[in-house]
Amino acid sequence: MNAPVRRVALAVMAMIVLLMANLTYVQVVQAGELRSNPRNQRVLFAEYTRDRGQISAGGRVLAESVEVGDRTFERRYPDGEVYAPVTGYFSPTYGSSGIERAATDILNGSDDKLFARRLSDLLTGRDPRGGNVVLTIDPAMQQAAYDALTRVDYAGAVVALRPQTGEILAMVSTPSFDPQELAGTRVGQQQAAWARFNDADPPVLVNRTIQETYPPGSTFKVVTSAAALSTGFTPQSQLTAASSITLTGTRTDLQNFAGTPCGTGRTASLADALARSCNTAFAELAGQLGEETLRRQADAFGVDPDTRIGVPMTVVPSTLGDIPDTAALQQSGIGQRDVRLTPMQNAMIAAAVANGGQMMRPYLIKEVQTSDLEVVDTTQPDRLGQAIDPAVARTLTEMMIGAENRTQGSKIPGVQLAAKTGTAEHGVDPKTTPPHNWYIAFGPAQNPQIAVAVLVENGGDRNLEATGGSRAAPIGRAVIAAGLRGNP
Repeated sequence: MNAPVRRVALAVMAMIVLLMANLTYVQVVQAGELRSNPRNQRVLFAEYTRDRGQISAGGRVLAESVEVGDRTFERRYPDGEVYAPVTGYFSPTYGSSGIERAATDILNGSDDKLFARRLSDLLTGRDPRGGNVVLTIDPAMQQAAYDALTRVDYAGAVVALRPQTGEILAMVSTPSFDPQELAGTRVGQQQAAWARFNDADPPVLVNRTIQETYPPGSTFKVVTSAAALSTGFTPQSQLTAASSITLTGTRTDLQNFAGTPCGTGRTASLADALARSCNTAFAELAGQLGEETLRRQADAFGVDPDTRIGVPMTVVPSTLGDIPDTAALQQSGIGQRDVRLTPMQNAMIAAAVANGGQMMRPYLIKEVQTSDLEVVDTTQPDRLGQAIDPAVARTLTEMMIGAENRTQGSKIPGVQLAAKTGTAEHGVDPKTTPPHNWYIAFGPAQNPQIAVAVLVENGGDRNLEATGGSRAAPIGRAVIAAGLRGNP
């Protein structure tokens, strides 16, 4: 064999080896990823011949499969818009989202937890059926949150957590959509719904609770207060009461809301500054604490761009942002500049304070069942870490009680809450853009059962004077009240 032929033969052999390696990689290494890819319609169409399991919460069916033809099943969502941020959609054309995607191996019966059931079906000749997913959602709280947001046509989000366990009791994002419109067998109807959903303004397919971040405004003063209390400050520590200060190293003035002073004296206590939500006092405090202290405390609460959690859907990381100088630090200390949190993260902060400083991992799946309702797996609470010392948590609770008691609006009769409102500037021209409104709270304050975070985008597009106290607080209180009625 001459040299040219030998080189061609070696080249052909190398290509064959590379082709075999590529086939092995695709069929073995990538098999699971390709099978679960939401754009893999072959798998989705195959699953429409399978009786997919139920998604339920509190005895209420949120998603189920109904036979619509010979071994052809279609998903049904009895309360579609209310629970869409939780269930997501399951479509033969557009894939899946939410729990439908995150727990698809359970729902289609392929999860290892259901191996015994699959083996039994094989031996008995029964048609294979998927497993059921039971969620932690409290239907009364979910409905209360949805009604409170939609009654006034707000774009926003509500998250409610059980502080001691991390159970997600409510997860609402509005405006919402009906996943039923994407689940049918008529492709034309699905395409029309998909186009309408994607053209909607504000967006409806985004889950604002975990997929979007926002400047937290004054709710972030809870984190700044925790950093101060953890490093030697007390509720009586004095800060400036000035109505306006100039940010360090700049000619930029920072004002309190409505340009009012923080009380009647030259200084105000830390507790009073939190209750009155004084920007000048907390900007001064952040400058005294320093970037390292503030960032360390934010990280302890989970505000870290490298921290990713699943509920089981992935939560977009929250961040403190870059802090190049003292002026930036002062703005960050009041939840502005580059600070960005998801509503889920803000709810976790409130829940950690309520739980004596312990951060619990939030979760949606309570248990997994076979199609015969036999429980095969139960989620156990998972402790993420100690965000603050228990003594600091108790002190911060008392300070948040003071903040709640100064917040306008009707309270829950006989129930003391601990809370903090936020009015967050944003946009290219913050002075002409309605602010985002926040409310984080837990209650009852001395025996916390529920922690919430409420976000109203752009103050409900009402006006520049929209505040967390006027827009978001009534929603949060309604959600907590609904939860306490069911669990006194």
